[in-house]
Amino acid sequence: MKKSLLLLSFTLLAYANGIAQVADKKENSKEANDAVIQEDTYNKWTIELNIGQSKGTRPYTTGYYSSNPNSVLGSVKPNYYNIGVRYMFSPKFGVKLDGSYDNFKNNTDTDSKPFEVDQIRVGLQGVVNAARLFGIQEQIGRFGLLVHAGFQYASVTPKLDSGIDPIGGPSNYEFTENNFGVMFGISPEFRITKRISIIADFSTVANFRQHFAWDGHYSEQDNNLAGQLIMGSVGLTYSFGQEKLHGDWAIIEDKRIEELDALDKRIGELETMMNDADKDGVPDYLDVENNSIPGVAVDTKGRMVDINKNGIPDELEKYMANNFVDKSQAAQSNVEMVKKLINDGYVTTYFDFNKTKPTNVSTEGIDFMLTYLRNNPDASIEIIGNADEIGKTPANDKLALQRANSVKDILVKAGIAPTRLNVISKGEDTSVDKDSAGARKLVRRVTFRVK
Repeated sequence: MKKSLLLLSFTLLAYANGIAQVADKKENSKEANDAVIQEDTYNKWTIELNIGQSKGTRPYTTGYYSSNPNSVLGSVKPNYYNIGVRYMFSPKFGVKLDGSYDNFKNNTDTDSKPFEVDQIRVGLQGVVNAARLFGIQEQIGRFGLLVHAGFQYASVTPKLDSGIDPIGGPSNYEFTENNFGVMFGISPEFRITKRISIIADFSTVANFRQHFAWDGHYSEQDNNLAGQLIMGSVGLTYSFGQEKLHGDWAIIEDKRIEELDALDKRIGELETMMNDADKDGVPDYLDVENNSIPGVAVDTKGRMVDINKNGIPDELEKYMANNFVDKSQAAQSNVEMVKKLINDGYVTTYFDFNKTKPTNVSTEGIDFMLTYLRNNPDASIEIIGNADEIGKTPANDKLALQRANSVKDILVKAGIAPTRLNVISKGEDTSVDKDSAGARKLVRRVTFRVK
């Protein structure tokens, strides 16, 4: 008996060590489990078949015993056959109904008197998935650990006629006694396929109204109707249902985490939408013209106010009208003012990262230059391409030139002579912090200079 307990302890220690080694491979846990599936989409039913050895540890009548003290585990001989079905209410908790047949005999290699007893047992137990309860199912991968406990009802029948009971009275041959007790056990698992796994089970039973000793004779009165039985077995389990994996193995995503991730994503989108690149007070998601001149009034869509549609914002026209009285001088001043605005970089066209096509909202700059060139047929301009500092300098120089050529092509197709347009690559613009995504947007642009 002591050797049995020693081996059981060693087995559990080896199993725990195996779990610890598998835990070091957490990054591969999802591959080991084959799938990540949503909550309530796992199989809940399992059928189990086991074979092993069961031994009554007490009571025995003097002169009767089943173990061989001179051999490992007291001579292992299969005498225990079990079938059970388990249903999991949740990934952690379930219920198990099982039945077993035991045949207890004396060990022929010992001096025990002969005996033979049959037991048919039925048990109803609660089951806890310990791996999932402690949150280690992802780390241990294909391994699993179940803990079960509950009540058992057994029918015990002596099968060998000894003539007379040692403590008096007739033999109990073929006389059946019904026992009631509680049981507790642990069941390590290892999944072979998505539905089949190997299972080992180590259980103990404590009876509360056992009249017979395990050799089939009446127990001594001082045993107080108590009896104890231990069982060890191995077998296979098969999970069935419409899903690919049983709840013992499936990695089940927490719906609350999904909701938090979705909320975080929505907040990020809102923050992006509320950006205001040109600082005109209109968020970018509403801003049709996100490169408006600072300080110039805009409408609700971020467009600079230009009621007379002459291509010059009304606030700039008002400024020129207030500061230039003579009409001829005013006209010339208007031209010079527009030229200064262009040459100072107020008129721009922006591009997305590593793109040569202007963004939809920045075509106002090209339209401004088209209007200027049409109203000033003798004027020529330089189209200056810029890039941010992300990437290699030669590639950025080329990208800046391609952006300038892209704007030139648009103006040429709009009717402006190519001879009036000179393309220049300014390359990388180092005037902003290259580590700021928002700042880099401001230098991926094309500016203009009137000759």
